[in-house]
Amino acid sequence: MRFNIFFCFCIFIFSVNNLHAQSEKFRVVAYYAGRSTMVDSFPIEKLTHIIFSFAHLKGNELHINNARDSATVEELITLKRRNPKLKVLISLGGWSGCATCSDVFSSKKGRKDFARSARQLSNYFHTDGIDLDWEYPAIAGFPGHKYQSSDKENFTQLVKQLRKTLGKKQEISFAAGGFKQYIDSSIEWKKVMKKINFVNLMSYDLVNGYASVTGNHTALYSTPQQFESTDQAVNQLINFKVPANKIVIGAAFYGKVWENVGDTANGLYQNGKYIGNIMFRNFDTQMSVDSGFVYHWDDVAKAPYSYNSEKKLFVTYDDKKSIALKTKYVIEHHLGGIMFWELAYDAFSNGLLDVIDEVKKNDDPIK
Repeated sequence: MRFNIFFCFCIFIFSVNNLHAQSEKFRVVAYYAGRSTMVDSFPIEKLTHIIFSFAHLKGNELHINNARDSATVEELITLKRRNPKLKVLISLGGWSGCATCSDVFSSKKGRKDFARSARQLSNYFHTDGIDLDWEYPAIAGFPGHKYQSSDKENFTQLVKQLRKTLGKKQEISFAAGGFKQYIDSSIEWKKVMKKINFVNLMSYDLVNGYASVTGNHTALYSTPQQFESTDQAVNQLINFKVPANKIVIGAAFYGKVWENVGDTANGLYQNGKYIGNIMFRNFDTQMSVDSGFVYHWDDVAKAPYSYNSEKKLFVTYDDKKSIALKTKYVIEHHLGGIMFWELAYDAFSNGLLDVIDEVKKNDDPIK
């Protein structure tokens, strides 16, 4: 009898510790491109990672552009006083920031030089790793940026060189397009995922700024009218044998605005012209009822949108409801976490990061 009690107690302790270890793998990842003077105002304790956006290539080397950016990186490091477990990464590139990536990473020397410079920057700033935001290897991305089919293999070799140079303790992540063509054509998933800690799936901008028809740019689920969605991309990655616990899905802390949109279906899936973005912290003022906007919910995509019939403006975005559903999706599908672009767009309090944290704490079945 004593043996049985002791055995059960040991099993209980092991289970609790194991579940706690699993819980720690829920990443909350913020990209940050804001001012150094404002980042301390956000609830940093609710993050696991913050990624400085962006460093760029100077020749073959990773380069912080100016003193202002250096000050921002340094400020991100000081946030560890509030959140000792916070990981600070430096991201290369961005949508318009990888003009020479295809050429630089096509040679062994270029990859070695880059990896060496990444290690030097990390040692200088005391950061915890690197994020690669090359948009995109092997397929068309920013207009005029070079791409070639060999980018796909060269990206693999780049990641291998980074892991060799940075060692096991430094974290490596990359931002991945959330659409089918990228997932099919840009990455050697099986080889790359062995070397990186997690992938940041950009499951937003799924209806991009070049589209002449509106849609849900950060849809959780596909609809008959819109194939691309978070769920579609996750399932595609799983089919490529990407480990679920390394997939970090993306949320948008901003809305995308189209003009000259007809009122059929309240502007959803209608012709229009993209004109810009609205930050989440400005939603209440720029998309208010008083200014003519009416809120709508797509219950298939699980995504909100707003339409102004007088001004013929359509806005697609994430809000607290859709963010909560995305966070639950991560938990239910045992994914690696949720990331977002970007922290500077959030409210200082009662924002979208607060929603992620609340759902994570209250709905996590392993707690």
